[in-house]
Amino acid sequence: MNVRRAEERDIEKIKDLLNQVLAVHNNGRPDLFKRDCRKYTDDELNELIKDDDRPIFIVEENSVLGYAFCVIKKNSNHNMTDIKTLYIDDLCVDENVRGKHVGTVLYEYVKEFAKRISCYNLTLNVWACNENAVKFYEKLGLKPQSTMMETIL
Repeated sequence: MNVRRAEERDIEKIKDLLNQVLAVHNNGRPDLFKRDCRKYTDDELNELIKDDDRPIFIVEENSVLGYAFCVIKKNSNHNMTDIKTLYIDDLCVDENVRGKHVGTVLYEYVKEFAKRISCYNLTLNVWACNENAVKFYEKLGLKPQSTMMETIL
């Protein structure tokens, strides 16, 4: 498997994967996630692919098997230490190849990238309704940093 920065030629497959993520989220929280829309428009995807502060990585083996949308963040909040974080905004592995270590390969690449650019940490959010993702991230060694809680009114 090869991991690299996403290119414009990858957009169609990325869109398919974005739809897979949407389906998981919509099934888990239809009160929050619309059924028939994507997180990014075509124009937004074209811009993101070019943005070095928001790299998108893809893992491929003959075709795109997954992606990781990342954001380089610099914390300069006055009451917290100044650190650089690599935030994984979205990570998806094609449902047809889940369980074949594609996500692990992609995550490890992103983690090494974060180290190379001198990040202090790597963070992400995961929806509680996505139990498979929670288990996957725990298996990789991620631990909760904070917890958002809600009550539906």
